[in-house]
Amino acid sequence: MTITTTKVHNFSAGPGILPQEVLKEAAASCLNFDNLNLSLLEISHRSKNYEKVMDEARAIVKELFEVGDDYEVLYLGGGASLQFAMVPYNLMRENGSAAYVNTGVWASKAIKEAKIIGNTKVIASSEDKNFNYIPKGYDIPGDADYLHITSNNTIFGTQIKQFPKSPIPVVCDMSSDIFSRKVNAKDFALIYAGAQKNMGPAGSTMVMVKKDALGKTGRKMLSMLDYQVHIKGGSMYNTPPVFPIYVSLLTMKWLKKNGGIAWIEKLNQQKADLLYNEIDRNSLFYGTVEKADRSNMNLCFLLNKPELEPEFDKLWKDAGISGIRGHRDVGGYRASLYNALPLESVQVLVDVMKEFEKRLG
Repeated sequence: MTITTTKVHNFSAGPGILPQEVLKEAAASCLNFDNLNLSLLEISHRSKNYEKVMDEARAIVKELFEVGDDYEVLYLGGGASLQFAMVPYNLMRENGSAAYVNTGVWASKAIKEAKIIGNTKVIASSEDKNFNYIPKGYDIPGDADYLHITSNNTIFGTQIKQFPKSPIPVVCDMSSDIFSRKVNAKDFALIYAGAQKNMGPAGSTMVMVKKDALGKTGRKMLSMLDYQVHIKGGSMYNTPPVFPIYVSLLTMKWLKKNGGIAWIEKLNQQKADLLYNEIDRNSLFYGTVEKADRSNMNLCFLLNKPELEPEFDKLWKDAGISGIRGHRDVGGYRASLYNALPLESVQVLVDVMKEFEKRLG
């Protein structure tokens, strides 16, 4: 059996796959946006045509998350990495503290930045087992200003399945699983996400913040790092990343049109079940994560015989599969099943794994 194809099955961990119809509409906007005979890349971000994009992009986040006017939505530059600093800068009181759960590389980076701002307590960590599980049953200090968690860990393939009940405001980095499943967004004081993994292209970061969480730090704020300044400016205090925001809007409209969060959650579960079942069944592979904490977005697995990697690599490349090499901190393979990845692509990978076992198992 030879598995070959001209279609590329994109399992990249990020920037991740986007819907084809979104890419086509975005490409057209680069030549003629909103029937202006001007490129989206050329027009003023202060024009009515682009202000309409920004307003709609902010509104649809609140619609998908089912929150009201007590929340504000921002689109900022700097990636989620800038939010590692902005969150404590805006939410941690000058003489206060924050609680963090360390579940991987990005959580560790967030902790590092928060420690520069103020008293940062790591109240739970899975570092002892190379982040292959999600800590549970930890105590949350009631006197901290907020709790910071990371919903999905792209590198290590873990995902929080049940969010903690917290006596203090909860901040969540949802960069790699935003809009992939139903969450009660009202349980969070702030949600942020770099767009490039599951929401849009690289270059924009979405922040949704509860208004009453702000203005309590007691510090004099730098304008560019102050959420309230960006809120007052309608997310356009400075020139926003116009194209990434537009493509993110198109992606969210695609999601809404097809059935919203309920639809994509069901599809994402089907994709994850299909691949995890093969990982567990196939005698040549094994998963790296405790089963209860397995991510539905980033599925990490290894070969029982690492010396067979060249043969497996040739097989999946011949099948038109791209982007499944694992991160250097884990090794092996990582298949990212973001919203726009079709079930068909997962089936192709599963077929390759079955064929590999047939030949060398």
